[in-house]
Amino acid sequence: MRTKSSATERSRIAVHGRPPKAAPSAASTSPAASPSAGEGGPAAPPSPAGTRSGLLQAALGVVAFSLTFPATAWGLEGFGSWSLVAVRCVLAAVVAGGALLAVRAPLPARRHWPGLAVVAAGVVLGFPLLTTLALETSTTAHAAVVVGLLPLTTALLSALRVGARPSRTFWAAALAGAAAVVAFTVQQSGGALTTADGYLFGALLVCAAGYTEGGRLARVMPGWQVIGWALVLCLPLTVPGAALALAHEPVHLGAHAVAGLLWVAAGSQFLGMVVWYRGMAAVGIPKASQLQLAQPLLTLVWSVLLLGEHLTPAAPLTAAAVLVCIAVTQRARG
Repeated sequence: MRTKSSATERSRIAVHGRPPKAAPSAASTSPAASPSAGEGGPAAPPSPAGTRSGLLQAALGVVAFSLTFPATAWGLEGFGSWSLVAVRCVLAAVVAGGALLAVRAPLPARRHWPGLAVVAAGVVLGFPLLTTLALETSTTAHAAVVVGLLPLTTALLSALRVGARPSRTFWAAALAGAAAVVAFTVQQSGGALTTADGYLFGALLVCAAGYTEGGRLARVMPGWQVIGWALVLCLPLTVPGAALALAHEPVHLGAHAVAGLLWVAAGSQFLGMVVWYRGMAAVGIPKASQLQLAQPLLTLVWSVLLLGEHLTPAAPLTAAAVLVCIAVTQRARG
């Protein structure tokens, strides 16, 4: 029987030019068998082109986020704090929901919903609300430098949540950048912390948690769908919240108020998050988060150009220090 089987096998090779392929095993076709398919599996190292693309997308997200505070200040000219936050979330959810319907995106797996809830609580609701309340009594320049601590906060939570282990050089540069931001903040505020600072520090924590979960989920589902589903998830809260807030807070529509609302809804809340999460998925959460060290400096520029705020001489020195730290963190390997 073995001789007959071998002869049959040789005849098949002679006819087809190659031996028949073995049937794939269940282990080889299982999603868990692929290192990049499962949430806990090690991700393949990105190619140089993929790294450049990821850094570019993360940088575009930073530019979009840098306009958030000036746009919020414009929005507060015509809306109350609660109205502005609720309406921006509803509008962003409409845009995201339309995009999800257009591509017929499938519902996320059940195991992903807890992570999406963290993204929703931190990025969709918590950060916009706390920073908007802070901007009622704080300048955009002051808020920008306090939120400059977000990269370090995100890197710390990332190390705890997803096991990221950046190098010592990375941490040294990140801490140096954070120290520069803290020094600038203290110099701006005269050494005294205010209620607005409390809101801003709270915003740092909830946003870092949302970024960490969003970056983790963006490795197993498209990044734009992460923020899209998080926005949709909040609709049962944001729709009645918007109706209630608009009924109790006066609205004075103007060019600045409308432009500010549209930007924080479409630009900051959705489009910026899309490229940001894609960038984090490509280059890693700690490295992408360090690009945000440039965000407060960009916001300072916008605050001068769009709001007419005045900068102190310390701003150029802080800018130089932060840019050096960004260069070091991008070269350091985790």
